[in-house]
Amino acid sequence: MRSELSDFIEASGLLKYDPIAISKIYKKNPKRLLKRLWETLLPISLFLLGVGWDKLIGVLKNETRKIERAKEFTNLLVELGPAFIKAGQALSTRPDIVPQLVLEELAQLQDQLPGFDSNLAMACIEEDLEDSIENIFNEIDFIPISAASLGQVHKAILKNGDKVAVKVQRPGLREQITLDLYIVRNIAIWFKKNIGLIRSDLVALIDELGKRVFEEMDYLNEASNAEKFKKLHAENSKIAVPKIYRKATSRRVLTMEWIDGIKLTNINAVKELGIDPNKMIEIGVNCSLQQLIEHGFFHADPHPGNILAMKDGRLCYLDFGMMSDISQESRTGLIQAVVHLVNRNFKKLSKDFVQLGFLSKDVNLEPIVPAFEKVFTAALEIGVNKMDFKAVTDDMSGIMYKFPFRLPPYYALIIRSLITLEGIALSVDPDFKILGAAYPYFARRLMEDEDPQLRNSLKEMVFDGNIFKWDRFEELLSSAGKQGELNFDKLIDEAINFLFSKNGGLLRNELVNTLAIKLDLIAWKTILKINHNLPTKIRSKTIEKSLVKIKSVNTSKIEPIKQLQVTLSKINNFKNSTLIKKLPRIIIEPKMISIGIGVIQKSSEKGLIRIIRLSAGVIQ
Repeated sequence: MRSELSDFIEASGLLKYDPIAISKIYKKNPKRLLKRLWETLLPISLFLLGVGWDKLIGVLKNETRKIERAKEFTNLLVELGPAFIKAGQALSTRPDIVPQLVLEELAQLQDQLPGFDSNLAMACIEEDLEDSIENIFNEIDFIPISAASLGQVHKAILKNGDKVAVKVQRPGLREQITLDLYIVRNIAIWFKKNIGLIRSDLVALIDELGKRVFEEMDYLNEASNAEKFKKLHAENSKIAVPKIYRKATSRRVLTMEWIDGIKLTNINAVKELGIDPNKMIEIGVNCSLQQLIEHGFFHADPHPGNILAMKDGRLCYLDFGMMSDISQESRTGLIQAVVHLVNRNFKKLSKDFVQLGFLSKDVNLEPIVPAFEKVFTAALEIGVNKMDFKAVTDDMSGIMYKFPFRLPPYYALIIRSLITLEGIALSVDPDFKILGAAYPYFARRLMEDEDPQLRNSLKEMVFDGNIFKWDRFEELLSSAGKQGELNFDKLIDEAINFLFSKNGGLLRNELVNTLAIKLDLIAWKTILKINHNLPTKIRSKTIEKSLVKIKSVNTSKIEPIKQLQVTLSKINNFKNSTLIKKLPRIIIEPKMISIGIGVIQKSSEKGLIRIIRLSAGVIQ
């Protein structure tokens, strides 16, 4: 008993996940370990034997039976406790390890458990905050308002009158988690040594899980995450983050501002506040993308209970235990991957996956490229704005399970975050497409970001070989304009910089050709008009006949300029004066002289050819 108590105390003192330290604790006295092994391995073994029997007699070929077994597995994880619930949630984002059907069931895994004895919660508060409940709060609700795998929440009022939510950790949680992680890790080690079918490093997955669970169990860490998140979004008037009360916060107790809000999934209640649920979803999508692409610090668990609509029109984020960082390199890589996807350059897309850490550098990409093409071509036919994210990720799951993909931890959390967000959005709007909602943001980043790699990605997007694709540019600009935050002054400066840079030669040539055609047509129409106004006797019949032909001339090469102006005029914050202000800068550019000379030469050539043909009596 003394030895078990010693293990308990040692485990409770671990503030960071350390598999070696945990192993030492339970190797000294295996009694408690053996007891927990019996509680966990027996039901797991019985479940696996059942699945094995189903496979042996051929029942597992039946789709309904597969779903039943997947549900049983999910329920088993809930019964086994917090560490197994967290392990199941981690596996739910790993298509490289788990088949699609099991993934779908694990995605339903709810992090909700019955509350624990409130007397223990009050005792924990007093122990950690080193004061009596009466000295800390004016009042506190004895019955918790919600409970999850790691703790439960009580509503309270501080001595200064502020309403607060107090999250209290489950008693003995750290000790139970360390023991279960030790067991799960050893199961992973056994699988790694004996089951060759699993490519991904399960031990590394468990270690990553352990690290994250330990971060979640440290409420001081969660408090810091909330404050960092609030600071990063301080300028966004549509986002709210609860205030943290540090004096009433410890490693096992977290006190934060009480937020009166409505879950986004409760559409009628949101509407009763006078708020458009679709607007809330738009705010949430933009905020998520800002977290992923701009800040590189994102909320990895945006389930319905963690995002609330407030009566003042703000969207409030709660629960900052599960956060993740993305490097600048990975953020840029994600945007580049979107560019290659939209351009259907699947060869480059496969290389992006190597760059992002999904595939090792020595993997043969040849069979993966056609697999990408098969998955994405049909989806791209209907356009990015209408692409079904869930269907695409399901198809991608099949590829990742088939080929040697290894998902980086940040990607697994991104997918979980976006799928959860899309699930919330679909409850508001059944036709919602998260890729359609996200693309304008990606477009804006591509248009405005000064990162050299993204400058190259923009060039890739708007050029097809040596040809400038006006339609792509217009679509990109139109999508970016939907954000309502497009900085046209900066964008036009960037465009001018690119136009006159050494890399802008292709665009300058395209501009020269377009302007030359335009100038030639203006000149020719002027000649036609003059000829039409001449007396009938001296009017050129050859020129008159060419009037019919000129109307059928293909002006598609000229229309992009006009179409671009129309596209710009449709964007909310665009003003023609923004372009006019840039004219002096364009005129004094040294390369503008060569552009002007080029336009005159090209239009002169066209005019000369036209005169020769007219002289020969040939109608162009």
